[in-house]
Amino acid sequence: MKTAFSFLFLGIAAAFFPPGPGLVAAPAPEAAGPAQRAYQIEVMQRLAGPVLRAGAEPALKERLPQIPGARNRFAPLEALGRVLAGAAPWLELGPGEDAEGRLREEYIGLAVRSIAHATNPASPGFLNFREGGQPLVDTAFLAQGLLRAPRQLWGRLDAETRANVVAALKATRAIKPGESNWLLFSAMVEAALLEFTGECEMGPIDYAVRRHLEWYVGDGTYGDGPRFHADYYNAFVIQPMLWEVLEVCARHNREPGHHLELIEKRFRRQADVQERLISPEGTFPILGRSSTYRFGALQVLSQAALRHRLPAGVEPGAVRSALHAVIARMIEAPGTFDEQGWLRVGVVGAQPAQAEVYINSGSIYLCTVGLLHLGLPADDAFWTAPAASWTQRRLWSGENLPADVAIKD
Repeated sequence: MKTAFSFLFLGIAAAFFPPGPGLVAAPAPEAAGPAQRAYQIEVMQRLAGPVLRAGAEPALKERLPQIPGARNRFAPLEALGRVLAGAAPWLELGPGEDAEGRLREEYIGLAVRSIAHATNPASPGFLNFREGGQPLVDTAFLAQGLLRAPRQLWGRLDAETRANVVAALKATRAIKPGESNWLLFSAMVEAALLEFTGECEMGPIDYAVRRHLEWYVGDGTYGDGPRFHADYYNAFVIQPMLWEVLEVCARHNREPGHHLELIEKRFRRQADVQERLISPEGTFPILGRSSTYRFGALQVLSQAALRHRLPAGVEPGAVRSALHAVIARMIEAPGTFDEQGWLRVGVVGAQPAQAEVYINSGSIYLCTVGLLHLGLPADDAFWTAPAASWTQRRLWSGENLPADVAIKD
């Protein structure tokens, strides 16, 4: 559905990518910030809308497409948790009087009802928080979404739903994480409990932080476990969750919080690397597992923009243009959505061969975490700054830029 907000600003764009089915034409990277924001809000609607509308009814378990041979029983919680983790900063802006504000109000209501059904054992929409190992992962993404929108999500839950959410979070304590980024899922769940109830089990947090400090391989990058993996799990999970868990610890005067400054330094370096990975054409290297999470691979850069923590010398207008170029290329690829509007497995369009055994129609919604910057208000410099070329565009056009420098920590 096109919003009045979208139509108001999309005419600003001077050039367009070819439109994909069901979407308005995407402004070019050189377009003005308001046009790019309007388009990306359309993208958020296209991604989050089917999941949250089904969850609010509740009919997510029935409507979410099933993939033959996939782990479909986990897919509903995967879809809901991951959409909320990505949409939360935008929702946290709250309702407003303009078209976008009214749209946020609608989506906040859908999200709150979805959470209520998902965590209520008496609801037909109740989801699996205990059976198998996977629920730990997506309960952590749900917890991350609540932490990212404490006023508009957690703050709008009634007392019964809050108790149900706490019970769902605690249910995952029965799941033992492996020696990998999974340690941070347990830590994220406990951090949310600490934030919202004042109590938690500190053991999983302490252990996850200690192990990731040990697994640091240098220059802003962590191994996924004791060995380095050439993939984007530093962006999908490790860097954002480590930072956010330590923020909670610092707020509550828990000992791991003293690592926050160091972790933020490494986070900002990772954002610098991510900005440099975006090619002049608006692509980035597809490598490693979980590539079907699409532009979720750039979560660190998006979150650095959201938190006003971009590295020195990296301009907001350039980051906006670079992220927009990637998002538009991926969303506009033919076959990205099915006839009912659900996201299909793939990296650029429908590419089911890219799926690992754990990929299903819910897990691929982790791409929404590449839209965290929508949590910046429309009058933020990120949206109002003139469009600018990002690092690889500047270098490949022959501009004489300073050399890249690794951090020492």
